[in-house]
Amino acid sequence: MTLTPGEERPLGGSPGDVLTLISAGSATTRSDLARLTGLARSTISQRVDALIECGLVQETVTGESTGGRPPRQLRLHTDNSAVAGVDLGATHCRIAVMDLTGRVLASAEDPLHVAEGPEVVLGHVEERVNALLLQAGRSRAALKAMGIGVPGPVEFATGRPNNPPIMPGWNDYPIPEFFSGTTVLVDNDVNVMALGEHRNAFPQRRYLLFVKVGTGIGCGVVADGRLHRGAQGSAGDIGHIRVSGHDHMGCRCGNSACLEAVAGGAALARQLTDLGFSAESGADVVALVQSGNTQALRLVREAGRLIGEVLASLVNFFNPEVIVIGGVLARVHEHLLAGIRETVYRRSLPLATHHLDIVPSRVGEDAAALGAGILAIEHYLSPDNINRIVNA
Repeated sequence: MTLTPGEERPLGGSPGDVLTLISAGSATTRSDLARLTGLARSTISQRVDALIECGLVQETVTGESTGGRPPRQLRLHTDNSAVAGVDLGATHCRIAVMDLTGRVLASAEDPLHVAEGPEVVLGHVEERVNALLLQAGRSRAALKAMGIGVPGPVEFATGRPNNPPIMPGWNDYPIPEFFSGTTVLVDNDVNVMALGEHRNAFPQRRYLLFVKVGTGIGCGVVADGRLHRGAQGSAGDIGHIRVSGHDHMGCRCGNSACLEAVAGGAALARQLTDLGFSAESGADVVALVQSGNTQALRLVREAGRLIGEVLASLVNFFNPEVIVIGGVLARVHEHLLAGIRETVYRRSLPLATHHLDIVPSRVGEDAAALGAGILAIEHYLSPDNINRIVNA
């Protein structure tokens, strides 16, 4: 993985390690590289020359010489490459084509129902990525990797969805194999949201929880600056943690009293419908809150308290520096966060909350596409992958 600000990793002497220092901005000259790695200048020259030959690094003359050779600066070569970040939601598709520094070159958002199945949805993604590459002045050959976030559980090692409840026809589908000739990484949408939020808004925070409160509820975990997925990729599935006092509330997973069954957007919409208000989704709940509906306000505040009950346990266990709240219900964050903060600060240990911030998403609806693109960048620029490229 590439270095994130403030991160330390053992320094090595491979071309991949050298590129990591250059891409992180830790080294801008060959002298910097020699000083940081302890390698001989001749070895550094071999590594840098190999990276330049592979089109990964540029060396440019900058400033005026004060005698001898003019100063030369090293930087990541981004003009001939791109990655794509794809955010697949239940009813939308957002795509960002980015360079290797994470700068967005072109982007688009389309209505698209994931329930139409993998062939239709991934076919649309393929066409849209190609069009955005053309818009960005890049060829398809310039696409180095693609990251895709999907609204369901994913076995990250294979990129296959695992019994996703709102993705009929997707179970165990080999998503990476659909895109021939391109490295594709697939992850749960909340994980890529957490990555996008961390890298773009909270790069100095080492321990972060990103909580998506939408139709369901999920959590992305950043531990020591890295995305934590667990053994099979299911870390952070807090929507199915039991909350006390709601045994009558059944959940789609087959259990009862799950957090998302009582506090998710779909659950709140059902409760408002039972009270005589028209609401079919979390977006309808938000609209009612924004119109001043007192019942919707009460339910959102209570949902915040219930989410806070689960998060208080996570705060005591994980000790994060920041909890970021995203998803559709974050649009009324002043009410939702009031309930969350009330419970978390009351039920968590003082030491765990002493420097804890609980805040709405700063990146917003672009977090998943940007995070998926960062997933692709960090894979492509990882030392192991760069070493494979250079050795080839």
